[in-house]
Amino acid sequence: MPLLFIALAVIFSLLIFASLINLLLVWRRPEKDWRELTLRIRTWWVIILFFSLAMISPRWLALTLFALVSFLALKEFLTLIPSRRSDRMPLLWMFLAIPLNYWLIGCNWYGMFIIFIPVYAFLFLPARMVLTGNTEGFLRTASQHHWALMTTVFAFGHVGYLLVLPNDGAQTGALLVLFLVGLTEFNDIAQYLWGKSLGRIKVTPRVSPNKTLAGLIGGVASTALIALILGPLMTPMNWPMALVAGLIIGVTGFCGDIVMSAVKRDIGVKDSGTLLPGHGGILDRLDSLIFTAPVFFHFIHYFYY
Repeated sequence: MPLLFIALAVIFSLLIFASLINLLLVWRRPEKDWRELTLRIRTWWVIILFFSLAMISPRWLALTLFALVSFLALKEFLTLIPSRRSDRMPLLWMFLAIPLNYWLIGCNWYGMFIIFIPVYAFLFLPARMVLTGNTEGFLRTASQHHWALMTTVFAFGHVGYLLVLPNDGAQTGALLVLFLVGLTEFNDIAQYLWGKSLGRIKVTPRVSPNKTLAGLIGGVASTALIALILGPLMTPMNWPMALVAGLIIGVTGFCGDIVMSAVKRDIGVKDSGTLLPGHGGILDRLDSLIFTAPVFFHFIHYFYY
């Protein structure tokens, strides 16, 4: 059996295990409200099914699916922030950046991919905005537009780039994606379970009151342990490097969650949308991946490719 399908079986086994733990908690401690956890796990089933479909699809179709996610996430982000009528053309250029970004990924053109949005889009969009002659709220709007592209297209695009990173036709890229997404998902659920069970000390009470020190430490430790086991089986990493990767995913996943929580609080919304039950919108589910994907990608790229 190909290693990719074994990895998919492991990922689904983790989801089944999480589902069983959820049922056990509901049965043993019915006085607590476990509805949020139940919805989280159900939503992760949908997400893992989506990524599994992408992994067994041809590369062009997988990147098209990732581009679709970026499109939906960018659209969702732009509906949350105030917009100016004069910015219709800059917004069009932002959406046109999506297919170009994923074309660069498909070509494995790393040098251009890594500067396209952080440099060229950063310079082009405000220059295009100036042509409208509207300077009211210019700095705020330009900053929000660039932040939207960086998070929903550039940062998430690193997930797609993992797929094409080993340019040798092997399954390594798909396994790297599954490792990243599976561990990010596991970290999210583990931090919630540890925090719900033992959490007392709040880490960021004004940003995300449900985030506790026990949840952070327990989630990171659990994620590192799973990475230590799966890393040598699914990726080119040995045990020490897999442990480091697990720590990276655990910590950066937590950072992505609270940073996007701060963004939503600043905007004045609890959830970015209603597309995913228990998680709100696309951005509510990409928050961890927005941080884990670029950091994990560059960790792998620096040491192995």
